[in-house]
Amino acid sequence: MTQTTPRPARPASRSGRGGRRTRIHRAWFVALVTFVTIIGAAGFASLPGLLIDPLHAEFGWSRGTIGFAASVNLALYGLTAPFAAALMDRFGIRRVVACALTVIATGAGLTVFMTESWQLVLCWGVLVGLGSGSMALAFAATVTNRWFVARRGLVTGILTAAGASGQLIFLPLLSWIVEHHGWRPAALIVAAAALAVVPFVWLLLRDHPADVGLAAYGAQVCAPKPAPVSGAARRAVKALVNAARTGPFWLLAGTFAICGASTNGLVKTHFVPAAHDHGMPVTAAAGLLAVIGVFDVVGTIASGWFTDRFEARRLLAVYYGLRGVSLMFLPMLMAPSVHPPMIFFIVFYGLDWVATVPPTIALCREHYGDDSAIVFGWVLASHQVGAALVAFLGGVARDAFGSYDLVWYASGALCAVAALMALIIRRRPARIPAAV
Repeated sequence: MTQTTPRPARPASRSGRGGRRTRIHRAWFVALVTFVTIIGAAGFASLPGLLIDPLHAEFGWSRGTIGFAASVNLALYGLTAPFAAALMDRFGIRRVVACALTVIATGAGLTVFMTESWQLVLCWGVLVGLGSGSMALAFAATVTNRWFVARRGLVTGILTAAGASGQLIFLPLLSWIVEHHGWRPAALIVAAAALAVVPFVWLLLRDHPADVGLAAYGAQVCAPKPAPVSGAARRAVKALVNAARTGPFWLLAGTFAICGASTNGLVKTHFVPAAHDHGMPVTAAAGLLAVIGVFDVVGTIASGWFTDRFEARRLLAVYYGLRGVSLMFLPMLMAPSVHPPMIFFIVFYGLDWVATVPPTIALCREHYGDDSAIVFGWVLASHQVGAALVAFLGGVARDAFGSYDLVWYASGALCAVAALMALIIRRRPARIPAAV
């Protein structure tokens, strides 16, 4: 019986004397394709905050009703993620992502025909939520785990920043369109952007380094491509059951739920209408969110770099603590025009927006090994459940009290709790067996 041994990695780069040219490893090309794909799908995340006032004005729906549709979207976004990670192991990244983009485009496009609030819940809540869940951060985690051994923290930061880059690209355009041409053309642009990325994904993305005969970046040998893993749903559930027996999972899920509540659920959904309540034009408020996207790119990539070098749990504690302080000051900064203290908040908050993602993924990888992408999917589900609750409750609070102030203060206090939770995550990794 002959025994096969892993073959040496094909040289990925050549540098040296004699004028040899350096060749970039294919993993960086895959990361670039992933980055552009996430940007193309980011329009769906930019639109909900811009829709609240137009839908309220046109249909008379309460902000709580519109917030409920946003909360369904956010919850399904998170709950789909762990199953999407398992489906990527079964059917491949390309197929899952291409289908997800098509579902996003379908849901966003159908909203232009709606006349009842349940149709908003169905199209924007269910369809876009399911599609975007399959394009969630589990996608970035899966690509990073397969294609990179070295620089994982940095790559995670770059891919996470892609969502912010999409926000930067889409928000000013969509806010201008909503203000001058209505919300329907904006919804169609989101649908078109998602569809435009589908051929890009299908033709250029590759599932595994073995598909092109390479080792992962930083690996010494070409690992064989794993066989498709059947029973995606069973594997996702079993990974959850195994992880739920460990303390770090609940601490990571709790902190990430607060992360979602204080970002997607609160600021991304309610910042524009809250600023508009104080007399600020919608385009100006949306522009401030876009600036958050600029500094989010810087902060998230820097966080990935820090995660490769410093203890992840301490980074999380610092990030949540600073975020909580900034949210406590926000109600005092609201005004009809943009002024220097508000700009300072936007820059400060932007640097911290999703800086929590690289250290959270790193802790999942340390504790849960081969199942880390799926476990992170469940942690992301908690993030989106937290976001969904605040997206809904924020609208209810605005209807009840005529102001968002209470929601800002409550979110700031929750961030302080998250900082304490991060510090008590135990240091020693405790891996659990991979689910089969």
